[in-house]
Amino acid sequence: MRYSGTARLDKRTKDLVKRLGPSDIAIIDHADIDRVSAEGLLETGVEVVVNAALSISGAYPNIGPLLLARGGVRLLDAVGPEVFDRVKEGQTVELAGSQLLAEGRVVAEGTRLTVELIERSMEDAKSGMGDRLDEFARNTIEFLEKEKGLLTEGVGLPAVRTAIKGRHVMVVVRGYDYKEDLNTLKSYVREVRPVLIGVDGGADAIIEAGFKPDIIIGDMDSVTDDALRSGAELLVHAYADGRAPGMARLDALGVTGTPWPLAATSEDLALLLAYECGAEIIVAVGTHANLIEYLDKGRKGMASTFLVRLKVGPKLVDAKGVSKLYRAAPGMWDLAFIVAAALVVVVIIVMISSSARTGLALLLLSIRARLGL
Repeated sequence: MRYSGTARLDKRTKDLVKRLGPSDIAIIDHADIDRVSAEGLLETGVEVVVNAALSISGAYPNIGPLLLARGGVRLLDAVGPEVFDRVKEGQTVELAGSQLLAEGRVVAEGTRLTVELIERSMEDAKSGMGDRLDEFARNTIEFLEKEKGLLTEGVGLPAVRTAIKGRHVMVVVRGYDYKEDLNTLKSYVREVRPVLIGVDGGADAIIEAGFKPDIIIGDMDSVTDDALRSGAELLVHAYADGRAPGMARLDALGVTGTPWPLAATSEDLALLLAYECGAEIIVAVGTHANLIEYLDKGRKGMASTFLVRLKVGPKLVDAKGVSKLYRAAPGMWDLAFIVAAALVVVVIIVMISSSARTGLALLLLSIRARLGL
């Protein structure tokens, strides 16, 4: 079958999903598509994805391609980076078998990935996980020595206006199941009113859930302009030498941010900020904590995360998977509303149906007779 649509191109999948629609054909350059990126593509309703890189290279069993294929997406794989030179944004393109055509000519050719083919590739990738784990552990141990100051020394905490001491703090990262877990915690947020810290795009997740972030921390590369203009305090993750590329974006938007140079991930910075500022409880939503998640993020090790979690552990509550563990039961008001709605339906039926009225009259007569009235 042939599928045609409007070409949308971006080498950063997380940027492309912001402007994708069901009638578009997504052209990306994403080696080893991760789960969060795949879920983002599926949410757009796009039916065709063309990847310049290998969607599953065999380095580890990344689940992103399988999610896309099972979600009904046609995935054309490894067409090569030249596709970005041969196809223009907004151009009408067509997928025909293993070829991508524009104006009737072939502009890219690759492999059509099916569920069966992806599953075989994932099984092959599992055989190399021992090597990945060894490499990951060595890198972690190597960097532990360099980054141990995170645990034993100060972290150069930036000054923040938001009152954190003695309060609950929720740190939101766009990781696995972050939407479901955040949705489950809505009642907690309304009742406890914790300080809300969004890590880059986690700030948008907070806004989408109906709340406002108090602080946004990160490189500022995957958070929307609206979130940056929301009034939240902005802490820009900077390199150890003080360079903070994200500051240029804030300057262009006319908003103020504070650079924070530290050798750690942005989510580590968020946890450290909450801890060092005296938070009573730190609730982590969507943070990364296992090998597959770190490989999905392209991390070679997890030294800073290991050290940070050792430090903040007594106050840390990881909400990962809470949506699978707990489902809120309906409250009394919910039940009352359901009962009232049912009564309204019964009354309407009685009012418009003569047979229903007759039946109700006979029921009342029967009750009166039994009671001797």
